[in-house]
Amino acid sequence: MTRMVEAIGAFGLKKVSSAGRLGMFLLYTLRGIIYPPEKFWPVVKQIEFIGPKSFFVIGFTAAFTGMVLGLQGYYTLSQFGSESMLGSAVAISLVRELGPVLSALMVTGRAGSAITAEIGIMRIEEQIDALECMAIDPYSYIVTPKFLACLIAFPLLSAFCNVIGILGGYLIGVQQLGVSEGAFWDGVNSSVVWKDVYMGMVKSVCFSGLMIWICTYKGFYAGMDEGSFGPEQVSRATTDAVVLSSISILISDYVITSILL
Repeated sequence: MTRMVEAIGAFGLKKVSSAGRLGMFLLYTLRGIIYPPEKFWPVVKQIEFIGPKSFFVIGFTAAFTGMVLGLQGYYTLSQFGSESMLGSAVAISLVRELGPVLSALMVTGRAGSAITAEIGIMRIEEQIDALECMAIDPYSYIVTPKFLACLIAFPLLSAFCNVIGILGGYLIGVQQLGVSEGAFWDGVNSSVVWKDVYMGMVKSVCFSGLMIWICTYKGFYAGMDEGSFGPEQVSRATTDAVVLSSISILISDYVITSILL
């Protein structure tokens, strides 16, 4: 009985310690915004990695998502004689929900995993320890530029996803299934209001913050809990980062939606 209580207590203390370390990691990252070294070019480099290099995967995902929405929406609305509302259905679905969520999941899989692996390799090769020995803040030097770049690039990727998705819905609904072009674009214009755009942008910023926070944290502390450092710890940290980021995105999507609706 005593051993079971000790095991439960040790497990609880470990989780509390990890939560505290996660919070302090975020504070040190934000503090790095005002600390040297200079951030402009490192942030620009990370924006290029997270943003333009994700265009293909985001555009491909958005195009086929919009096409599926157009196809499914048409056959659902046609049962009620409301095919003219197809533009509204596609646009609202993308701007409010699918655009930010799909963009976040794709960027997590492409850029987030790479960032975790990069920082994890720096940890196991003792590059982070070397920075500390040279009195260079590793949070400001390594993590903060990635954090700022993701907050800047991700909302733009989400907007790009919305545009491509709506065009995909237009291609199927108007060009293939014969919905009126004027009715389609009128539905998009009349149904998407500022509240929808605002909700999508809030979600984009929150998702990007969660994703980069978790991915950089997992890479920064790769192998620390196990007390061993090697390729296995980096791969485990990368897997954990992608899984936790995806779960956090989906949970926060529900929370934000319930608050803003």
